[in-house]
Amino acid sequence: MLSGRQEQILRAVVEEYIVHAEPVGSRTISKREDVGFSAATIRNEMADLEELGFLKQPYTSAGRVPSQSGYRYYVDFLMGPQHLAREDLLAVRRLFASQMDALEQTIQQTASILSQITNYTSILLGPELYENKLKHLQVVPLTDRMAVVLIVTDTGHVDQRRITVPKGVSLSSIEQMVNLLNAKLTGVPLFQLKRTVYRELYSELSRYVENYEYLLTMIDQMLVEDREDRVFFSGTTNILTQPEFRDVEKVKALMDLLEQNDTVVKMLAADKNSGIQVKIGQENHLEAMNNCSIVSASFTLDGRSLGTIGVLGPTRMDYRKVVSLLEVLIEDLSAHLRRVYK
Repeated sequence: MLSGRQEQILRAVVEEYIVHAEPVGSRTISKREDVGFSAATIRNEMADLEELGFLKQPYTSAGRVPSQSGYRYYVDFLMGPQHLAREDLLAVRRLFASQMDALEQTIQQTASILSQITNYTSILLGPELYENKLKHLQVVPLTDRMAVVLIVTDTGHVDQRRITVPKGVSLSSIEQMVNLLNAKLTGVPLFQLKRTVYRELYSELSRYVENYEYLLTMIDQMLVEDREDRVFFSGTTNILTQPEFRDVEKVKALMDLLEQNDTVVKMLAADKNSGIQVKIGQENHLEAMNNCSIVSASFTLDGRSLGTIGVLGPTRMDYRKVVSLLEVLIEDLSAHLRRVYK
């Protein structure tokens, strides 16, 4: 642990660098009202903080900038809450006051607002459809041999799948099948649908539905498990406005990474009960993320995680603002989901 004086100086260096993106000198820190030490004292303490690994000097005769260890210490021990600007809070309140009844629409709007307020890149994972439950099933015929299946979940998500109708299957048989499935499968988690059909509905289908053996082929197409995480981005190009990313190779590596959904999902994977998480630079274990940080948290409905919301920015990101904003967003988003889907 650092001394109280060292903590004051480290906090001041981090906050100055976040705002100005320029190495911070002792004279700059001495002018801050919340420090109150002479430039000479500050210079000595900054040298000690550099030796301890919390600050670094980018080149001779320059001021200091925080190291990743310095950012970590700041986030863990020095960062207090930030009062959000009134216009930012109003933007969040207006978002969840609107009549959005589909989870996917809510997520997309949340991602957009988050990137606008922070000027960073927002990433949202969700909904995790395999945990959601069936609310309603509908089959819409397109031609004699083609139809679209609409699977509506308890969280308002609508999944569309195009299927082939087997020869000899009539519209009335499809209606019988759909009515039976809705009667028996409502409330069943999506990943259990097919197993439930074969364990509990096979005999009923054979008794009450014509050409049931052909309809099982349709059911296989309709209920194929979809565990693909949906990834929503907003403000992806915001990273280009940050001075750290004037290097084209750095930008290219990061943009290539963001196109890999599997990698993004693993990067945002979090302990769903751990609250807000901050991963700084190399803590992300990806070379393209060495100069970036991610702040993330999961959002829930009835204790069930529906996805994760995150903010990606430079290691110089305004952690206080992002963490405070995520706290408000997660609380309001979870409350919105409870109102809409109860």
